[in-house]
Amino acid sequence: MHKNLHPWQVLTGGICGLVLTIGLARFAYTPLLPSLQLQTGLTDAAAGGLAAMNYAGYMSGALAATWIDDVRWRHWLYSAGLWMALLTVAAMALTTWMPAWALIRYIGGLCGATGMLLGSGLILGWLMRQGRRPELGLYFIGLGLGIVVSALGAWGLSQLWPTWSDQWLAFAVLGLVFFVPAWVWRPPVPPQVVSSPHSVVTGFGSRRWTWTLLASYFAAGWGFVISATFTVAIVEREPALAGQGPLAWALVGLAAMPAVFIWDLVVRRLGDKRALLLAFGLQTLSVMLPAMSGALWAALAGAVGYGATFIGIVSMTLALVGRRAPNNPGQAMAKLTLSYGTAQMLAPVVAGYMAQTTGTFKGALWLTVGVMAAGMALLATLPKDD
Repeated sequence: MHKNLHPWQVLTGGICGLVLTIGLARFAYTPLLPSLQLQTGLTDAAAGGLAAMNYAGYMSGALAATWIDDVRWRHWLYSAGLWMALLTVAAMALTTWMPAWALIRYIGGLCGATGMLLGSGLILGWLMRQGRRPELGLYFIGLGLGIVVSALGAWGLSQLWPTWSDQWLAFAVLGLVFFVPAWVWRPPVPPQVVSSPHSVVTGFGSRRWTWTLLASYFAAGWGFVISATFTVAIVEREPALAGQGPLAWALVGLAAMPAVFIWDLVVRRLGDKRALLLAFGLQTLSVMLPAMSGALWAALAGAVGYGATFIGIVSMTLALVGRRAPNNPGQAMAKLTLSYGTAQMLAPVVAGYMAQTTGTFKGALWLTVGVMAAGMALLATLPKDD
């Protein structure tokens, strides 16, 4: 491993790693879902089940990350996740057997955890060792870029290869473009790795502070996953909006990319709690818009609002707990993400069955509004200090 990497190389490699492990291994499913359902007969309930398996994999990865204290193992698993992300994308094209798809989506979720948690922890630790500002805004541009790549890729590939399996294989080839810099510019392992009882993260705040944040982050996970899974399908179900799904999904990513910098500035201006409350409120509004109206403006405004806010909630929350556990920020992030991941498992299953029963996603959207409002109320009670 080259030890004299420049900051731009480490951050660029991390961004490419997020595009691969999140944008393709997790999010390619969203814009490809309509063609997958049309050509294979996948039902709404089954689609929600596959999404839940993906998030179960993500949560399993988060749980494993809470147990792994040795940074060398964390680095090795992050590296393995880059390889597996490529393989899982390609593997989706090779079968239509539901149990195999479920396993592939589960492994894809594990890959997402390596990029989101292990990668962000390695980079945040590297930034702190370099004496730089411990913020993840620049790194999390990879989330928005990954969504844009998945949206534009799905649109372009559908023009060239209308068959769903060819689209998955083409996405795997596209993933190679991001794999190379992600692999070459991985954040180096610290030169001296010292394992001691003091390096183990036992908590990142008082009991009340921790549980309040965990509960509100559960609500954020619910709001995130409904839009992350069904945005394209929701738009395509509206007769007047058919064909506009990829546009809505691309707007999510385009809104997320500059938002990472904006939310870093908001935190400096307002503080963590007030900035998070603002992001929660705006995300709740972004879910309400398509629930209230089937017009194109509502769908697109909701997509922009969702993209601009989910990234802020994630980056601000993970950076907050990472700063409170400087010895092992990735492990602290993983503990919090278990709550987020639980919501990611439950929400798509509930939404899928509600949509299949009623023929519309509006009920699931209103339920999500309620969950987000409850999370915002909880966040308002978060103690300022330990």
